[in-house]
Amino acid sequence: MCRAEWKKIHQAQEQQESKEENSKLLAGGWRGGGAHGGGHRTTGNGGTGVIHGLLSWQSIDGFLSERVGERWNTMAIIVWILLGSSVAIYSFYSMTRETSRRRQETLANMCDERARMLQDQFVASMNHVRALTVLVSTFHLEMEPSALYQDVFAAYTARTAFERPLMSGVAYAQRVLHRDREEFERQQGWSIRHMHTKEAQAPQEEYAPTIFSQQTVSYLISLDMMSGQHDRENILRARESGKGALTTPFRLLDSSHLGVVFTFAVYSRDLPPAATPQQRTEATVGYLGGAFDVESLVENLLRQLAGNLAIIVNVYDTTNESFPVLMYGTGSNGYHISELDFGDPDRKHELHCGFSDDPKLPYTAIRTSFGIFVIIILVGHILFAAISRIKKVEEDCREMEELKGRAEAADVAKSQFLATVSHEIRTPMNGVLGMLQMLMDTDLDATQKDYAQTAQASGKALITLINEVLDQAKIESGRLELETVPFHIRTVLDSVLSLFSAKTQAKGIELAVFVSERIPEVVIGDPGRFQQIITNLVSNSVKFTENGHIFVCVHLAQEIDVLTHRLSAYKKIGEDPAINNYNLSNTLSGSEAADTRNNWESFKILHDIGSDELFSESDGKGRTARLTDVVKLAVSVEDTGIGIPLPAQHRVFTPFMQADSSTSRTYGGTGIGLSISRCLIELMGGEIRFISRPGIGSTFSFTALFKVGQAGADGDGDLLRGARLPTHFKGMKALVLDGNPVRSLVTKYHLQRFGIEVDSITSSKVALSMLNGMDGFPTEGCRFEATRQIRAAELANMDCTSNGGETLATKNRWHVPILAMTADVIQATHEECLRCGMDGYVSKPFEEEQLYKALAPFFEESLVR
Repeated sequence: MCRAEWKKIHQAQEQQESKEENSKLLAGGWRGGGAHGGGHRTTGNGGTGVIHGLLSWQSIDGFLSERVGERWNTMAIIVWILLGSSVAIYSFYSMTRETSRRRQETLANMCDERARMLQDQFVASMNHVRALTVLVSTFHLEMEPSALYQDVFAAYTARTAFERPLMSGVAYAQRVLHRDREEFERQQGWSIRHMHTKEAQAPQEEYAPTIFSQQTVSYLISLDMMSGQHDRENILRARESGKGALTTPFRLLDSSHLGVVFTFAVYSRDLPPAATPQQRTEATVGYLGGAFDVESLVENLLRQLAGNLAIIVNVYDTTNESFPVLMYGTGSNGYHISELDFGDPDRKHELHCGFSDDPKLPYTAIRTSFGIFVIIILVGHILFAAISRIKKVEEDCREMEELKGRAEAADVAKSQFLATVSHEIRTPMNGVLGMLQMLMDTDLDATQKDYAQTAQASGKALITLINEVLDQAKIESGRLELETVPFHIRTVLDSVLSLFSAKTQAKGIELAVFVSERIPEVVIGDPGRFQQIITNLVSNSVKFTENGHIFVCVHLAQEIDVLTHRLSAYKKIGEDPAINNYNLSNTLSGSEAADTRNNWESFKILHDIGSDELFSESDGKGRTARLTDVVKLAVSVEDTGIGIPLPAQHRVFTPFMQADSSTSRTYGGTGIGLSISRCLIELMGGEIRFISRPGIGSTFSFTALFKVGQAGADGDGDLLRGARLPTHFKGMKALVLDGNPVRSLVTKYHLQRFGIEVDSITSSKVALSMLNGMDGFPTEGCRFEATRQIRAAELANMDCTSNGGETLATKNRWHVPILAMTADVIQATHEECLRCGMDGYVSKPFEEEQLYKALAPFFEESLVR
């Protein structure tokens, strides 16, 4: 069997094993409930096994995804660091190469500059030597006798030496054939000598003895220039080519320096440009040469060009490229080579240059590359931190979503709990209060009546506490809404005054209310919540005050602003008689109050404020305050009680918090009233503050915005203030549907007090049959469904009437007013009542005034069945 077939079999076995493992894992999840209901049940242990199996797969998948994500993040960071390191290294080498290139470029420029200057000076010196050939030819060869002597030549060359700064000296050697040697030596008075031995020159075909020389090279007189190998070759090349010729470098006579000799041939006549070497040789009469001290020449040039950068210069004769001759320098290899042209096409020279110092460390490249590396590391760190932060934020968001879901579930559970508890408490309390009211309407002796009243007051206090807890829950959930109805402020304050009059009289406290005459008669807002705020503040004052007074004042906010402004001005100048005689005890009861503004002097100032001054005060926003559609009231509740301790003043408005642990035991209360009052005031567009001095008293002040109403708009709010109940409902009938006979009896009692004839039943099926003979309701249902059936029957009756010729304007004749009376005060229950077709909603336990206001829209006898 071949290797490929073995591989296929092995792969097939692996796939089969993988499928079996997956099947076992899934079967393990399903088999969790097999013993209790088969593999397809989703309840009991079987459902748990399925869920656990799925959760295991999800957990594994989430774990693997997280690990893969972390691995990718780590790899991305590593790749980023490697990339940053590569960029930094590339930047370092690039800048290093650029620095080296600039260094080489600088060296090349410096070397080329020195080569050019050396070459120019050399050419200039050669031109002067060529000029001397003209001098010799004119004054020595063409004149008879010669006008040029050694002294004249030496003097002339000495005076013109500045024109040849690179030359150590010049000399003229005359060509002498062997046949003319003896005559020449007789004329000159000396014998021709060998250049090196300084002895008489052996016989040769021709000689080139020096007859004229510059004083610096006077030792050349009588020496045969052709006795030296370099000079002989140089002389021969010069006369045959007709151009100047350079010798190879050699040690100059009487000097340890290397030098070269530049030689020009002097001809006896003018030759054509195309003269042959033979013609030139025959016409040659002498040789004029100049010695160049290369070492001195180059050193002088380097001194002239000395700068910040020191370079090494080497001059080579490279005529023989295999064996170049070092003319100047140490012989070290140069980094740049510049060619030198000394005017001899047969010889080649080069200038090798290099820096004397090694290149410095490329600090700029190091700093830049390191900076790039650091920046890349920082960017990587920032990216990593950002990714980590994003992941953390995502995790926090997921946790917040979970917590939000839990909080919403807890809020729903809390609301449901409050609704259930409220309903369960209100239901028996409705029966208790109703029965107590019925008991109090019977003939009782004084003791029995006192017991009944005490029980009724306790029940109402419990209901008040429940209402406060529900209000706090509504405020926390943002579901508290204010009504917008017209009401009389003075009526509300009178109600509060009458509510606490008995308690204040019993404690000997003076309770008074003052309302400014500028306050509108009717305002539009929420009278119940406004009365709740005043009641809470006055209740606290009554609770904590043992003597003195409780004073409720209502002014326009503009009045208080003007009063504050005037008091501040009077206090600065100190000239007003009323302020100078300021008496802090000139209050309602003669006791000092916490807020010194509430005294007789302040009231006189408020009384003297004119309307023009009041409404000309700016409201701080560039607008003039006028009493138009909206009025801002300033209400203060002042007492002369025990005051609030300074350490406890910062937590006055905290829910369920009191001054100390003994407050609740001594005075009672839950510490929730001020918190609810502040929230209600903020909903009314105002704010609350207080001034309290321990042992003196407290003054709570708040503002609230109301719309100005029309006088007489609130006509029904005062109907129940009298002792006698209204009798608008006499002759009307009502049907009470309640499964609880106690609740039914209490409701029947309250309705009968209004003169209404009441029938009480416990079955919705009986109710439907009593209304218009509706016997088709098959089974017992809820009150909501019964209401829907009644409304459906009304619509059917209206359709029949319309078809019979009557107008639809008579539809109110078929409308049965239905009111829900329940202890469930949750907003959702109220909305469900209205949605199913009910006309109103009364929460239990209720006051007679509440019941009257709910029934008031149905005064007309034709609307009530």
